[in-house]
Amino acid sequence: MAFVPGQPVTAVVQRIEIKKLRHGDNLILGFSIGGGIDQDPGQNPFSEDKCDKGIYVTRITPGGPADVAGLMMGDKIMQVNGWDMTVVTHDQARKTLTKKKEDVVRLLVTRKSLEDAVKQACYPRKQPSGTTVLMQ
Repeated sequence: MAFVPGQPVTAVVQRIEIKKLRHGDNLILGFSIGGGIDQDPGQNPFSEDKCDKGIYVTRITPGGPADVAGLMMGDKIMQVNGWDMTVVTHDQARKTLTKKKEDVVRLLVTRKSLEDAVKQACYPRKQPSGTTVLMQ
């Protein structure tokens, strides 16, 4: 998904709610992020065009809160608890995700498989024989 700063973004999103795991004084989400407007997008393995400076999920702890909630490696985080994450620094994203006063994090994420599913549903593929296959 190409992103141009200052231009509207159209994305297929999924809501994911993660209940943080309390471990002493720490609240654990069970995932790591990469990206941000202050990072080199060429180093982001999930940026298709190597220009996207969005925040991406780079690691999921198996069996952790994020894994249980359905977050996936490569997901692009669009919002955290209603806050826009499309034009933030890496540190701003980290601070928004790890606020100690919030036991639950509500994310809007997009992933390539979501976009592909919508494209297939909206634009069915033509088969060589001329029959149309609709994806359900």
